[in-house]
Amino acid sequence: MIKTLYTTKATSTGGREGSARTEDGAFEVNLALPKEMGGAGGEGANPEQLFAAGYAACFNSALHNVAGKKKVELPENTTVTASVGVGPRDDGEGFGIEAELTVSLPGLDRETADSLVKQAHIVCPYSHALRVNYEVPVSLAD
Repeated sequence: MIKTLYTTKATSTGGREGSARTEDGAFEVNLALPKEMGGAGGEGANPEQLFAAGYAACFNSALHNVAGKKKVELPENTTVTASVGVGPRDDGEGFGIEAELTVSLPGLDRETADSLVKQAHIVCPYSHALRVNYEVPVSLAD
């Protein structure tokens, strides 16, 4: 369990070929099914892109948090790139998701960079959720 500090909500209409928006209206996006998954592609993002952007941003924040605690100054051009894939699971029971992170810490020595990345991977909630195979509660709206 966690002590929740922040909660947000986003609502999707129309699935992969619809739209999604946060409850406060700060973020709204049109969605499009990629050609690789049988869609038309074109204008609009897809859930994997949104997940990749969120994971990259969250991991980058975790990296900054860890570096701050260790009194290490990160390079200004520190980047985290998340690669997210989706496809049919081997068990034939739907789809699975996979993710990979690439962290760039130009100018930081390898040992320090490696230590920070390993610690950020423990701290980042996205990494934690994927690592422990978190079971998401699902319920029907009233």
